[in-house]
Amino acid sequence: MVQGHRGNPEKGNPILRLSSISKNFGAVSALTDIDLEVHSGEVVALVGDNGAGKSTLIKILAGVHQPSSGRIEFCGQPVSLDSPSRALDLGIATVFQDLALCENLDVVANLFLGHELSPWNLDEVAMEVRAWTLLKELAARIPSVREPVASLSGGQRQTVAIARSLLLNPKIIMLDEPTAALGVAQTAEVLNLIERVRDRGLGVVIISHNMEDVRAVADRIVVLRLGRNNGVFSPDATNQELVASITGATENSVSRRLDRRTGHNGLNGSVT
Repeated sequence: MVQGHRGNPEKGNPILRLSSISKNFGAVSALTDIDLEVHSGEVVALVGDNGAGKSTLIKILAGVHQPSSGRIEFCGQPVSLDSPSRALDLGIATVFQDLALCENLDVVANLFLGHELSPWNLDEVAMEVRAWTLLKELAARIPSVREPVASLSGGQRQTVAIARSLLLNPKIIMLDEPTAALGVAQTAEVLNLIERVRDRGLGVVIISHNMEDVRAVADRIVVLRLGRNNGVFSPDATNQELVASITGATENSVSRRLDRRTGHNGLNGSVT
C-alpha cells in the first residue's frame, strides 16, 4: 500500500479532506468512517465492487446527499456541501455517467447551458471563441464547436462534458465511469484528457471498474469495500493485491482464480 504520484500534488494540506464520513439511509449503512484526501495536480481512483459505496461518496461530494456524520474540509476549511450549487460554488465539479448533455444542441450551447456569458443578450461570438480556446487547450478532437452533440462519438461527448465543468474553474473534478462503454481509441482519448486536466493543477477523482484505465492515469488507488476504506495503493500494485482488497479474499486465492481464467501464470487483463 505505497502512495505514489505521477502528477505534481501540492505538498502539505490536501485541497479536499474527508474525515470519518458516514451515511445512513434509514437502517441501512451505506458508508462508515470514510477517510479520503485529494491534492491539487493528482488523480485519485475510487474502486470497489458494486455496493461498495463509491457512488454514494461521490454524491456526498457533489452535494446531492448529505453525510450522516463526519467532517469535510475544502482548502483547509470545514464546509457543508448541502446542495449541488454549493459544491459548484466551492469548486467541486462532477461529471456523472449519463453526462447530462442535450443531443439536439451544438457543442457551444452544451458548454454554456445555464451559464451563458450574458443570459439577457447571448454573445454567441464570445462563447464560440471561449469554447474553441478551451477545447484547444485540452487538445480535444472535436471537429466543430457548432457540431450537434448527437453526431459526436462517446469519447467526444465525454470531452464536452468535462470541458463544460472546467468552464466554472473548479479545483476538483469528479468523473463517474468516464470510459464505460467506450472503444479502445475513445478510451485513450478520454484518458489523455484526464491527464491534461491533472496537468492544469486540478485534483481529479475517478470511479472506474477497469483496472487498466485506473493504472494508466491514477496516482493513488483508493479501495472501498462494504462502505468502508479497505486500502490505498499505488498504480503498480498487483492485480492480486487490488482484487483481494476489493473482494476481501486472500491474495493466493485470487491468484489461483485469475490463473484459471487466463490459462497461464501472470495477469495482463483488466479486473472488472
